[in-house]
Amino acid sequence: MTDHPTPAPHATAPDLFTWEFAANPYPAYAWLREHAPVHRTTLPSGVEAWLVTRYADAKQALADQRLSKNPEHHAEPAHAKGKTGIPGERKAELMTHLLNIDPPDHTRLRRLVSKAFTPRRVAEFAPRVQELTDRLIDRFAAEGSADLIHEFAFPLPIYAICDLLGVPREDQDDFRDWAGMMIRHQGGPRGGVARSVKKMRGYLADLIHRKREALPAEAAPGEDLISGLIRASDHGEHLTENEAAAMAFILLFAGFETTVNLIGNGTYALLTHPEQRTRLQDALAAHDTALLETGVEELLRYDGPVELATWRFATRPLTIGGQDIAPGDPVLVVLAAADRDPERFADPDRLDLARRDNQHLGYGHGIHYCLGAPLARLEGQTALATLLTRLPDLRLAAEPADLRWRGGLIMRGLRTLPVEFTPSR
Repeated sequence: MTDHPTPAPHATAPDLFTWEFAANPYPAYAWLREHAPVHRTTLPSGVEAWLVTRYADAKQALADQRLSKNPEHHAEPAHAKGKTGIPGERKAELMTHLLNIDPPDHTRLRRLVSKAFTPRRVAEFAPRVQELTDRLIDRFAAEGSADLIHEFAFPLPIYAICDLLGVPREDQDDFRDWAGMMIRHQGGPRGGVARSVKKMRGYLADLIHRKREALPAEAAPGEDLISGLIRASDHGEHLTENEAAAMAFILLFAGFETTVNLIGNGTYALLTHPEQRTRLQDALAAHDTALLETGVEELLRYDGPVELATWRFATRPLTIGGQDIAPGDPVLVVLAAADRDPERFADPDRLDLARRDNQHLGYGHGIHYCLGAPLARLEGQTALATLLTRLPDLRLAAEPADLRWRGGLIMRGLRTLPVEFTPSR
Protein backbone atom coordinates (compact mmCIF):
# COMPACT_ATOMS: atom_id res chain seq x y z
CA MET A 1 0.00 0.00 0.00
CA THR A 2 1.24 3.52 -0.79
CA ASP A 3 0.58 6.84 0.89
CA HIS A 4 -3.02 7.96 0.91
CA PRO A 5 -3.28 10.74 -1.70
CA THR A 6 -3.97 14.18 -0.33
CA PRO A 7 -7.12 15.70 -1.87
CA ALA A 8 -6.58 18.57 -4.27
CA PRO A 9 -6.47 21.98 -2.61
CA HIS A 10 -9.64 24.04 -2.58
CA ALA A 11 -10.39 26.11 -5.69
CA THR A 12 -11.85 28.89 -3.53
CA ALA A 13 -11.29 30.09 0.01
CA PRO A 14 -12.02 27.08 2.24
CA ASP A 15 -14.42 26.87 5.15
CA LEU A 16 -12.38 26.56 8.31
CA PHE A 17 -13.29 24.98 11.64
CA THR A 18 -15.91 22.56 10.32
CA TRP A 19 -15.98 18.85 11.17
CA GLU A 20 -14.79 18.09 7.64
CA PHE A 21 -11.93 20.52 8.09
CA ALA A 22 -10.98 18.88 11.42
CA ALA A 23 -10.80 15.47 9.73
CA ASN A 24 -8.31 16.72 7.13
CA PRO A 25 -7.24 20.39 7.29
CA TYR A 26 -4.28 20.03 4.95
CA PRO A 27 -5.98 20.83 1.59
CA ALA A 28 -7.37 24.02 3.14
CA TYR A 29 -3.96 24.95 4.48
CA ALA A 30 -2.41 24.31 1.05
CA TRP A 31 -4.89 26.80 -0.45
CA LEU A 32 -4.10 29.39 2.22
CA ARG A 33 -0.33 29.01 1.80
CA GLU A 34 -0.68 29.71 -1.92
CA HIS A 35 -3.45 32.33 -2.02
CA ALA A 36 -3.67 33.95 1.44
CA PRO A 37 -0.61 32.97 3.49
CA VAL A 38 -1.44 35.48 6.24
CA HIS A 39 -5.21 35.18 6.41
CA ARG A 40 -7.69 37.10 8.57
CA THR A 41 -10.54 34.92 9.74
CA THR A 42 -13.31 34.84 12.33
CA LEU A 43 -12.79 32.05 14.83
CA PRO A 44 -15.64 29.98 16.31
CA SER A 45 -15.48 32.17 19.43
CA GLY A 46 -16.18 35.27 17.32
CA VAL A 47 -12.63 36.64 17.66
CA GLU A 48 -11.00 37.90 14.48
CA ALA A 49 -7.41 36.73 14.14
CA TRP A 50 -4.61 36.37 11.60
CA LEU A 51 -3.57 32.86 10.57
CA VAL A 52 0.09 32.53 9.51
CA THR A 53 0.54 29.47 7.27
CA ARG A 54 3.93 29.53 5.48
CA TYR A 55 7.00 28.07 7.16
CA ALA A 56 9.27 31.12 6.80
CA ASP A 57 6.57 33.49 8.06
CA ALA A 58 5.66 31.11 10.89
CA LYS A 59 9.24 30.85 12.07
CA GLN A 60 9.56 34.64 11.98
CA ALA A 61 6.34 35.16 13.91
CA LEU A 62 7.21 32.60 16.60
CA ALA A 63 10.41 34.50 17.42
CA ASP A 64 9.16 38.07 16.85
CA GLN A 65 9.30 40.07 20.10
CA ARG A 66 6.68 42.46 18.72
CA LEU A 67 4.15 39.66 19.15
CA SER A 68 3.32 39.40 22.83
CA LYS A 69 1.98 36.36 24.66
CA ASN A 70 0.19 38.59 27.17
CA PRO A 71 -3.58 38.73 26.42
CA GLU A 72 -3.75 42.22 27.89
CA HIS A 73 -2.44 43.42 24.51
CA HIS A 74 -5.57 42.14 22.75
CA ALA A 75 -7.48 45.09 21.26
CA GLU A 76 -10.94 43.62 21.84
CA PRO A 77 -14.05 45.85 21.93
CA ALA A 78 -14.97 47.11 25.39
CA HIS A 79 -18.32 45.29 25.30
CA ALA A 80 -16.55 41.99 24.66
CA LYS A 81 -14.04 42.15 27.51
CA GLY A 82 -13.64 38.73 29.09
CA LYS A 83 -15.97 37.05 26.57
CA THR A 84 -13.62 36.19 23.73
CA GLY A 85 -12.54 32.77 24.91
CA ILE A 86 -8.87 33.72 24.72
CA PRO A 87 -7.06 31.64 27.36
CA GLY A 88 -5.38 33.70 30.05
CA GLU A 89 -7.51 36.82 29.83
CA ARG A 90 -8.89 36.21 33.31
CA LYS A 91 -5.50 36.13 34.97
CA ALA A 92 -6.84 35.82 38.50
CA GLU A 93 -8.66 32.67 37.45
CA LEU A 94 -6.17 30.95 35.17
CA MET A 95 -2.98 32.33 36.75
CA THR A 96 0.20 33.44 35.05
CA HIS A 97 2.47 30.89 33.41
CA LEU A 98 5.06 30.59 30.63
CA LEU A 99 2.44 30.50 27.86
CA ASN A 100 1.04 33.97 28.53
CA ILE A 101 3.93 36.15 29.66
CA ASP A 102 6.83 37.94 27.96
CA PRO A 103 10.39 38.84 28.95
CA PRO A 104 11.66 39.76 31.49
CA ASP A 105 9.08 37.79 33.53
CA HIS A 106 9.20 34.89 31.06
CA THR A 107 13.02 34.85 31.15
CA ARG A 108 13.05 34.64 34.94
CA LEU A 109 10.40 31.92 35.21
CA ARG A 110 11.81 29.84 32.36
CA ARG A 111 15.30 29.98 33.87
CA LEU A 112 14.01 28.85 37.27
CA VAL A 113 11.82 26.08 35.86
CA SER A 114 14.65 24.86 33.62
CA LYS A 115 16.77 24.30 36.72
CA ALA A 116 14.20 21.74 37.89
CA PHE A 117 12.91 20.29 34.61
CA THR A 118 16.29 19.15 33.30
CA PRO A 119 17.16 16.69 30.48
CA ARG A 120 18.80 14.51 33.14
CA ARG A 121 15.56 14.35 35.14
CA VAL A 122 13.66 13.32 31.99
CA ALA A 123 16.27 10.69 31.07
CA GLU A 124 16.14 9.20 34.57
CA PHE A 125 12.37 8.91 34.18
CA ALA A 126 12.62 6.61 31.12
CA PRO A 127 12.27 3.31 33.07
CA ARG A 128 9.06 4.55 34.68
CA VAL A 129 7.61 5.52 31.29
CA GLN A 130 8.43 2.02 30.00
CA GLU A 131 6.83 0.45 33.07
CA LEU A 132 3.65 2.48 32.60
CA THR A 133 3.55 1.64 28.89
CA ASP A 134 3.83 -2.09 29.50
CA ARG A 135 1.27 -2.00 32.30
CA LEU A 136 -1.32 -0.31 30.11
CA ILE A 137 -0.75 -2.71 27.21
CA ASP A 138 -1.01 -5.64 29.64
CA ARG A 139 -4.58 -4.56 30.42
CA PHE A 140 -5.84 -5.13 26.86
CA ALA A 141 -3.23 -7.34 25.16
CA ALA A 142 -5.24 -10.53 25.79
CA GLU A 143 -8.47 -9.02 24.43
CA GLY A 144 -7.54 -8.77 20.76
CA SER A 145 -9.02 -5.28 20.44
CA ALA A 146 -8.83 -1.89 22.12
CA ASP A 147 -9.52 1.80 21.78
CA LEU A 148 -5.97 3.09 21.82
CA ILE A 149 -6.99 6.62 22.75
CA HIS A 150 -9.06 5.74 25.81
CA GLU A 151 -7.04 2.73 26.97
CA PHE A 152 -3.50 3.80 26.09
CA ALA A 153 -2.71 7.23 24.61
CA PHE A 154 -4.76 9.13 27.20
CA PRO A 155 -3.76 7.42 30.47
CA LEU A 156 -0.05 7.04 29.68
CA PRO A 157 0.95 10.74 29.72
CA ILE A 158 -1.41 11.70 32.55
CA TYR A 159 0.01 9.01 34.85
CA ALA A 160 3.54 9.80 33.69
CA ILE A 161 3.34 13.53 34.35
CA CYS A 162 1.63 12.91 37.70
CA ASP A 163 4.50 10.60 38.70
CA LEU A 164 7.07 13.11 37.50
CA LEU A 165 5.42 15.98 39.39
CA GLY A 166 5.10 13.90 42.55
CA VAL A 167 1.31 13.50 42.74
CA PRO A 168 0.65 10.55 45.09
CA ARG A 169 -0.55 7.39 43.30
CA GLU A 170 -3.81 7.36 45.28
CA ASP A 171 -4.74 10.77 43.84
CA GLN A 172 -3.82 10.16 40.20
CA ASP A 173 -7.20 8.80 39.10
CA ASP A 174 -8.72 12.14 40.16
CA PHE A 175 -6.29 13.84 37.79
CA ARG A 176 -7.31 11.43 35.03
CA ASP A 177 -10.98 12.38 35.57
CA TRP A 178 -10.25 16.13 35.63
CA ALA A 179 -8.03 15.92 32.55
CA GLY A 180 -10.64 13.84 30.74
CA MET A 181 -13.27 16.50 31.35
CA MET A 182 -10.99 19.20 29.92
CA ILE A 183 -9.97 17.25 26.82
CA ARG A 184 -13.54 16.15 26.02
CA HIS A 185 -15.11 19.56 26.45
CA GLN A 186 -12.78 22.09 24.90
CA GLY A 187 -13.81 25.58 23.94
CA GLY A 188 -13.62 27.57 27.13
CA PRO A 189 -13.67 27.39 30.92
CA ARG A 190 -17.38 26.69 31.40
CA GLY A 191 -19.41 24.25 33.46
CA GLY A 192 -17.64 20.97 34.16
CA VAL A 193 -14.44 22.22 32.53
CA ALA A 194 -14.26 25.18 34.90
CA ARG A 195 -14.87 22.92 37.89
CA SER A 196 -12.16 20.51 36.72
CA VAL A 197 -9.65 23.33 36.20
CA LYS A 198 -10.48 24.74 39.63
CA LYS A 199 -10.13 21.36 41.35
CA MET A 200 -6.84 20.54 39.61
CA ARG A 201 -5.36 23.95 40.30
CA GLY A 202 -6.52 23.93 43.91
CA TYR A 203 -5.10 20.46 44.48
CA LEU A 204 -1.72 21.44 43.04
CA ALA A 205 -1.58 24.61 45.14
CA ASP A 206 -2.29 22.59 48.29
CA LEU A 207 0.21 19.87 47.32
CA ILE A 208 2.93 22.45 46.72
CA HIS A 209 2.25 24.09 50.06
CA ARG A 210 2.45 20.72 51.86
CA LYS A 211 5.65 19.74 50.03
CA ARG A 212 7.27 23.09 50.82
CA GLU A 213 6.46 22.68 54.51
CA ALA A 214 7.89 19.14 54.57
CA LEU A 215 10.89 19.68 52.31
CA PRO A 216 14.19 18.52 53.88
CA ALA A 217 17.16 20.83 53.94
CA GLU A 218 19.05 18.76 51.38
CA ALA A 219 17.75 17.45 48.06
CA ALA A 220 16.66 13.82 48.20
CA PRO A 221 17.85 11.47 45.43
CA GLY A 222 15.28 11.18 42.68
CA GLU A 223 13.01 13.82 44.19
CA ASP A 224 9.90 14.78 42.23
CA LEU A 225 9.57 17.76 39.91
CA ILE A 226 7.36 19.79 42.25
CA SER A 227 10.05 19.54 44.94
CA GLY A 228 12.57 20.56 42.28
CA LEU A 229 10.44 23.59 41.36
CA ILE A 230 10.26 24.60 45.03
CA ARG A 231 14.04 24.29 45.40
CA ALA A 232 14.89 26.03 42.12
CA SER A 233 16.72 29.28 42.72
CA ASP A 234 18.82 31.77 40.83
CA HIS A 235 20.81 34.46 42.63
CA GLY A 236 18.54 34.07 45.65
CA GLU A 237 15.30 34.11 43.62
CA HIS A 238 12.78 31.31 44.05
CA LEU A 239 9.42 30.52 42.52
CA THR A 240 6.55 31.63 44.72
CA GLU A 241 3.96 29.00 45.64
CA ASN A 242 1.52 30.54 43.13
CA GLU A 243 4.16 30.50 40.39
CA ALA A 244 5.07 26.89 41.17
CA ALA A 245 1.39 25.89 41.12
CA ALA A 246 0.88 27.66 37.79
CA MET A 247 3.93 25.93 36.34
CA ALA A 248 2.85 22.52 37.59
CA PHE A 249 -0.61 23.09 36.12
CA ILE A 250 0.62 24.11 32.68
CA LEU A 251 3.22 21.33 32.57
CA LEU A 252 0.49 18.82 33.37
CA PHE A 253 -2.24 20.19 31.14
CA ALA A 254 -0.15 21.18 28.10
CA GLY A 255 2.13 18.18 28.47
CA PHE A 256 -0.47 15.46 28.63
CA GLU A 257 -2.72 16.52 25.74
CA THR A 258 0.12 17.01 23.28
CA THR A 259 1.36 13.50 24.06
CA VAL A 260 -2.12 11.97 23.76
CA ASN A 261 -2.28 13.38 20.25
CA LEU A 262 1.31 12.48 19.38
CA ILE A 263 0.64 8.82 20.25
CA GLY A 264 -2.82 8.75 18.67
CA ASN A 265 -2.00 10.65 15.47
CA GLY A 266 1.33 8.86 15.15
CA THR A 267 -0.15 5.37 15.53
CA TYR A 268 -2.89 6.22 13.03
CA ALA A 269 -0.32 7.48 10.51
CA LEU A 270 1.70 4.28 10.84
CA LEU A 271 -1.37 2.06 10.48
CA THR A 272 -2.39 3.86 7.29
CA HIS A 273 1.14 3.74 5.87
CA PRO A 274 2.03 0.06 6.25
CA GLU A 275 5.29 0.22 4.31
CA GLN A 276 6.61 2.84 6.76
CA ARG A 277 5.29 0.87 9.73
CA THR A 278 6.99 -2.33 8.48
CA ARG A 279 10.22 -0.42 7.97
CA LEU A 280 10.11 0.77 11.58
CA GLN A 281 9.24 -2.67 12.93
CA ASP A 282 12.18 -4.18 11.06
CA ALA A 283 14.52 -1.57 12.54
CA LEU A 284 13.20 -2.18 16.06
CA ALA A 285 13.63 -5.95 15.64
CA ALA A 286 17.28 -5.28 14.74
CA HIS A 287 17.62 -3.08 17.88
CA ASP A 288 18.24 -0.05 15.68
CA THR A 289 16.61 3.00 17.29
CA ALA A 290 17.77 5.58 14.74
CA LEU A 291 14.62 5.22 12.63
CA LEU A 292 12.45 5.50 15.74
CA GLU A 293 14.05 8.83 16.61
CA THR A 294 13.76 10.33 13.12
CA GLY A 295 10.35 8.68 12.77
CA VAL A 296 8.85 10.45 15.76
CA GLU A 297 10.15 13.77 14.42
CA GLU A 298 8.50 13.00 11.08
CA LEU A 299 5.22 12.13 12.76
CA LEU A 300 5.40 15.46 14.60
CA ARG A 301 5.83 17.19 11.25
CA TYR A 302 3.38 15.12 9.22
CA ASP A 303 0.37 15.23 11.55
CA GLY A 304 1.51 16.78 14.80
CA PRO A 305 -0.47 17.15 18.01
CA VAL A 306 -0.47 20.97 18.05
CA GLU A 307 -2.25 22.46 15.05
CA LEU A 308 -1.92 26.14 15.96
CA ALA A 309 0.56 27.74 18.31
CA THR A 310 -0.93 29.52 21.30
CA TRP A 311 -2.11 33.12 21.06
CA ARG A 312 0.09 36.07 20.21
CA PHE A 313 -0.88 39.76 20.08
CA ALA A 314 0.76 42.57 18.11
CA THR A 315 2.17 45.26 20.39
CA ARG A 316 2.91 47.65 17.52
CA PRO A 317 2.48 47.73 13.74
CA LEU A 318 4.36 44.97 11.92
CA THR A 319 4.33 43.12 8.63
CA ILE A 320 4.26 39.33 8.24
CA GLY A 321 4.37 37.77 4.79
CA GLY A 322 3.57 41.12 3.18
CA GLN A 323 0.48 41.60 5.35
CA ASP A 324 0.23 44.57 7.71
CA ILE A 325 -0.79 43.64 11.27
CA ALA A 326 -2.26 46.32 13.53
CA PRO A 327 -1.44 46.72 17.23
CA GLY A 328 -3.72 44.55 19.37
CA ASP A 329 -4.51 42.07 16.59
CA PRO A 330 -4.39 38.39 17.60
CA VAL A 331 -2.01 36.23 15.55
CA LEU A 332 -2.17 32.43 15.38
CA VAL A 333 0.74 30.57 13.80
CA VAL A 334 -0.58 27.46 12.01
CA LEU A 335 2.12 24.89 12.76
CA ALA A 336 0.28 22.19 10.80
CA ALA A 337 0.33 24.34 7.66
CA ALA A 338 3.94 25.47 8.06
CA ASP A 339 5.14 21.89 8.49
CA ARG A 340 3.59 20.91 5.13
CA ASP A 341 5.09 23.88 3.25
CA PRO A 342 6.69 22.64 -0.01
CA GLU A 343 9.02 25.65 0.06
CA ARG A 344 10.65 24.10 3.14
CA PHE A 345 10.04 20.34 2.95
CA ALA A 346 10.49 18.14 -0.10
CA ASP A 347 7.33 16.20 -0.95
CA PRO A 348 5.70 17.44 2.28
CA ASP A 349 2.51 15.36 2.02
CA ARG A 350 4.52 12.13 2.03
CA LEU A 351 5.30 10.36 5.30
CA ASP A 352 9.00 9.47 5.38
CA LEU A 353 10.23 8.17 8.73
CA ALA A 354 13.84 8.53 7.61
CA ARG A 355 13.48 12.23 6.67
CA ARG A 356 16.67 13.98 7.74
CA ASP A 357 16.25 17.66 6.94
CA ASN A 358 13.32 18.01 9.31
CA GLN A 359 13.42 21.21 11.32
CA HIS A 360 9.68 21.08 11.95
CA LEU A 361 7.86 23.56 14.17
CA GLY A 362 5.79 20.95 16.01
CA TYR A 363 7.00 22.16 19.41
CA GLY A 364 7.37 25.81 18.44
CA HIS A 365 10.43 27.99 17.99
CA GLY A 366 12.18 30.76 19.86
CA ILE A 367 11.94 31.58 23.56
CA HIS A 368 8.56 29.85 23.89
CA TYR A 369 9.81 26.53 22.49
CA CYS A 370 8.01 23.76 24.38
CA LEU A 371 9.78 23.10 27.67
CA GLY A 372 8.29 19.59 27.86
CA ALA A 373 9.38 18.47 24.38
CA PRO A 374 12.03 16.01 25.68
CA LEU A 375 9.44 14.28 27.88
CA ALA A 376 6.89 14.12 25.05
CA ARG A 377 9.52 12.64 22.71
CA LEU A 378 10.45 10.04 25.33
CA GLU A 379 6.81 9.06 25.82
CA GLY A 380 6.10 9.00 22.08
CA GLN A 381 9.13 6.87 21.25
CA THR A 382 8.45 4.46 24.11
CA ALA A 383 4.75 4.12 23.33
CA LEU A 384 5.13 3.53 19.58
CA ALA A 385 8.09 1.17 19.88
CA THR A 386 6.35 -0.94 22.53
CA LEU A 387 3.05 -1.09 20.65
CA LEU A 388 4.69 -2.21 17.41
CA THR A 389 6.88 -4.76 19.19
CA ARG A 390 4.29 -6.31 21.48
CA LEU A 391 1.36 -6.14 19.03
CA PRO A 392 3.10 -6.71 15.69
CA ASP A 393 -0.08 -7.22 13.64
CA LEU A 394 -1.84 -4.14 15.04
CA ARG A 395 -4.48 -2.91 12.56
CA LEU A 396 -7.32 -0.43 12.33
CA ALA A 397 -10.75 -1.76 13.32
CA ALA A 398 -12.63 1.03 11.53
CA GLU A 399 -12.61 2.78 8.20
CA PRO A 400 -10.49 5.96 8.30
CA ALA A 401 -13.49 7.98 7.09
CA ASP A 402 -15.48 6.83 10.13
CA LEU A 403 -12.97 8.15 12.67
CA ARG A 404 -13.78 11.41 14.41
CA TRP A 405 -11.32 14.14 15.32
CA ARG A 406 -11.42 16.64 18.15
CA GLY A 407 -11.70 20.01 16.46
CA GLY A 408 -10.20 22.28 19.10
CA LEU A 409 -8.51 25.54 18.14
CA ILE A 410 -4.99 24.65 19.32
CA MET A 411 -4.80 20.86 19.51
CA ARG A 412 -5.89 18.26 16.95
CA GLY A 413 -6.30 14.59 17.73
CA LEU A 414 -8.50 11.55 17.34
CA ARG A 415 -11.46 11.01 19.64
CA THR A 416 -11.09 7.24 19.35
CA LEU A 417 -8.71 4.84 17.65
CA PRO A 418 -10.24 1.32 17.52
CA VAL A 419 -7.68 -1.39 16.71
CA GLU A 420 -7.49 -5.17 16.47
CA PHE A 421 -4.56 -7.55 16.90
CA THR A 422 -3.73 -11.14 17.77
CA PRO A 423 -4.30 -11.55 21.52
CA SER A 424 -1.14 -12.03 23.54
CA ARG A 425 -0.10 -12.23 27.15
